[in-house]
Amino acid sequence: MSDLRSYGNDNKSAVQAKFDAQKIAFGPMMFQAAISLRNLGILDYLKKHKTGSQLKQISADLGVSKYGLTVLLEAGLSMEMVYVQEDQYFLTKTGLFILSDPLTKANMDFTQDVNYLGMFNLQDSIEQGKPVGLKVFGEWDTIYEGLSSLPPKVQKSWFDFDHYYSDNAFPEVLKIVFAHNVKRLLDVGGNTGKWSIQCAKYNQEVAVNILDLPGQLEMAQKNIEVNNLQDRVSGVAANLLDHSHEFPKGYDVVWMSQFLDCFSEPDIVSLLVRAKNALSDDGCVYILETYWDQQKYQASTYSLHATSLYFTALANGNSRMYHSQDMYEMVDQAGMRVVEEFQNIGISHTLLKCAKK
Repeated sequence: MSDLRSYGNDNKSAVQAKFDAQKIAFGPMMFQAAISLRNLGILDYLKKHKTGSQLKQISADLGVSKYGLTVLLEAGLSMEMVYVQEDQYFLTKTGLFILSDPLTKANMDFTQDVNYLGMFNLQDSIEQGKPVGLKVFGEWDTIYEGLSSLPPKVQKSWFDFDHYYSDNAFPEVLKIVFAHNVKRLLDVGGNTGKWSIQCAKYNQEVAVNILDLPGQLEMAQKNIEVNNLQDRVSGVAANLLDHSHEFPKGYDVVWMSQFLDCFSEPDIVSLLVRAKNALSDDGCVYILETYWDQQKYQASTYSLHATSLYFTALANGNSRMYHSQDMYEMVDQAGMRVVEEFQNIGISHTLLKCAKK
């Protein structure tokens, strides 16, 4: 594990540092320009016209005013999404990623639809210790309470973001989890039931129980019925923030996927203690998370640090994307030990297999 105190440097020139400061100063405006270039079809148009296009022709073909197109394309020049040569505009590699990369699309839609308005309240959220930005959608204590009631577009972007990361990891971890005899599995924070359903399809003998809030269980139940798995996949409604609420007992595996990052450190320790108590004698807890210190690419670390701000301003006001050392310490506090670690799962995940001490 890397040292939390050893990350980054301050080796930029003053000129570069000042330029980067301006990128931050105008970041929200440039983001809106980028998403407008995508949503208005301008990037797609340039992709199709690889030999270049003049502004007048783009305006006529897309029905976007010359003025509007000018300000967007000029912003695109500074963001290096497009470039211009002899009055002909071309798409850059960065522009192509904004247009076509599934990861970038999931992140941008999540930022635009879920976070953008509420993020104005980030400072208030930090000062008050609660997700003040959530008020743009409703009067809930956490976003999870209102997840099933969010506007359809917002809900879709939330789930697309969440599932993009987890779906890429699931095929790999199924093989790991079911390498041993697993008869009973508890899926804590099972959300829409995707993991539980995949488990039941992967192993014909396993019985799966989902613990989650009533709204999430309602969505999961519909998916379970569509897949005709009611006989082996069930659910129990629970307020997981209630530390007095014990989990059902006797499970070979307790599964937590992209779940613990949704809680504060004291809540995580409580959840892990209850997970440990739910295990059979030789059972284990699996934790699938993205730790910012274990990322192969700087872009991944950047994305995880940004995601922590979502937790602060909109999700719950007290959780974040954790450093792996933090999780190891919380597992230890809960009376467990990490017996195996699997890195580079899916896009950016680490799987921890934990057992009782």
